[in-house]
Amino acid sequence: MNIDIKLHKQDLPDELIVSDNIAVDCEFTGLNIERDNLCLVQISTGNKDAHIIQLNRETYEAPNLKKILINKEINKIFHFARADLMFIKKYLKVNVENINCTKIMSKIARGYSDKHGLKDLIKEFTGNDISKNLQSSDFGGDLSDKQLQYCAKDVVYLHQIYNSLKKILIREKRDNLYNNTIKFIYSRVDLDLASFTSDIWSH
Repeated sequence: MNIDIKLHKQDLPDELIVSDNIAVDCEFTGLNIERDNLCLVQISTGNKDAHIIQLNRETYEAPNLKKILINKEINKIFHFARADLMFIKKYLKVNVENINCTKIMSKIARGYSDKHGLKDLIKEFTGNDISKNLQSSDFGGDLSDKQLQYCAKDVVYLHQIYNSLKKILIREKRDNLYNNTIKFIYSRVDLDLASFTSDIWSH
């Protein structure tokens, strides 16, 4: 797949118009919220495009991006929203509205598999076999072409995966269960930020 990749410094351009259904992903310097920083936010409109925003880590001022994230009329498709929302809330200081998460969808819909990673979902629902070798690379500095390609592939397939999983949820009559589950994501993020990272439901 040829992907139209655009790298934006600090924020999205004023003239960019997005659809009401976008895919979103983030890259960090690590997964420790107390130590690591939010570096990039990627957005795809579903038209084989990827807008990669390299944030200003001194100010995290990105008004155009934030406006999109808090817009309740725009559906945002994440994969593992829990981590992305946590870093967005800490560094961009906003709560993302109208969220869906393909990892949660997969865990509820795909009882036939225990593999719910993005690579597995891309393979099953699009037939593409992507590499995740750059997942642990340094996204805090200058970005290579390979890193940009990696970031783009993290969002460009999410619309197709989301639509496929939604069909399974409806077919198996688990869509209401998913809808009720995703409502908890905001509380789960708040628990993570408060260092309650274990399963609070366990004995």
